[in-house]
Amino acid sequence: MEVNQAKQEHLLALKVMRLTKPTLFTNMPVTCEDRDLPGDLFSQLMKNDPSIIKGAEMLMLGEMLTLPQNFGNIFLGETFSSYISVHNDSSQVVKDILVKADLQTSSQRLNLSASSAAVSELQPDSCIDDVIHHEVKEIGTHILVCAVSYTTQSGEKMYFRKFFKFQVLKPLDVKTKFYNAESDLSSVTDEVFLEAQIQNITTSPMFMEKVSLEPSMMYCVSELNSVAAGDDGESTFGKMSYLQPMDTRQYLYCLKPKPEFAEKAGVIKGVTVIGKLDIVWKTNLGERGRLQTSQLQRMAPGYGDVRLSLEYIQDTVNIEEPFDITCKITNCSERTMDLVLEMCNSRSIHWCGVSGRQLGKLGPSASLSIPLRLLASVQGLQSVSGLRLTDTFLKRTYEYDDIAQVCVVCPFWSPET
Repeated sequence: MEVNQAKQEHLLALKVMRLTKPTLFTNMPVTCEDRDLPGDLFSQLMKNDPSIIKGAEMLMLGEMLTLPQNFGNIFLGETFSSYISVHNDSSQVVKDILVKADLQTSSQRLNLSASSAAVSELQPDSCIDDVIHHEVKEIGTHILVCAVSYTTQSGEKMYFRKFFKFQVLKPLDVKTKFYNAESDLSSVTDEVFLEAQIQNITTSPMFMEKVSLEPSMMYCVSELNSVAAGDDGESTFGKMSYLQPMDTRQYLYCLKPKPEFAEKAGVIKGVTVIGKLDIVWKTNLGERGRLQTSQLQRMAPGYGDVRLSLEYIQDTVNIEEPFDITCKITNCSERTMDLVLEMCNSRSIHWCGVSGRQLGKLGPSASLSIPLRLLASVQGLQSVSGLRLTDTFLKRTYEYDDIAQVCVVCPFWSPET
């Protein structure tokens, strides 16, 4: 709580007080063993203490509230509320009173006054009251500037102002990591996994009301922070969603390109915008805070000039039986290519068909799907390799190995045999 008054030569007095909710009163229990000199004196005193819950004298719990004793801390994302009162301390009638409240930050000056109209007159021992609210969106030094102008009975115009400086602190430490779902060429989903690490760097616990990801227009998002249990999913953090001071939580989200952007997503280069995190929490007695991060960006994975991925492949195939796959070839360059497909056999995987066939011209950002047939000659987990794409315009060859893996089994084998 902070109160400043105007100088004595002015007829009006300005009082400013920050409005905060009270806190729960806690009492530190003092105990001793029965054989000690005080005996049961301490326990009797605690039982008679009106601030302690009966039957819970040892738990530091209380039913009383404590009013704020100082200005307290203000954290980014919280709402700053202040009570402003202008009181006429004189015996004169004051006219044309105008009270203005501005908040000066490091980057801007905001007007917080509810009304810009002047009060026609103020009788002796009367006051003008106003309550201002502002959601704090910047950290660092803030200055509340309260200015009062009025006219005395003699027609003299008077003016004074007061400054109230306070610091806005950072409540959370947010770190993000991106993971590409495409660990090999067998995936064409272009999924992106976002891991958000959120740490409470305040001195009091927080109730995490909401942590969500608002995706950009290119993506749709799925939250991976709950475990399906019946009709309703249960949070991975349990039923009590509290974050203790200096504790960290990790939230996971999966982003997929929307269908209308799926084709473009495969050839996106450079920095792409993923979305932004929206974090809502509550502190003691339900004081609410909210933070939104800036737009999260990631560097799109580089596929080179030509990207080869698989649209279809079986997980398990029979040995010495042909199986089909579907390859997708995407021109990631800014020029037209004339491609030739070559297939090279490996020890365990053999390609069926003609190698060196012409695929034709493929324009920039264009895609082509090609069905291919293979045959596996060795059992076990085998890697599909040996595709070569040659651009006849530049005489440049692109090699693709370890495209995918398949499990090769014998259809006639059984545990009994």
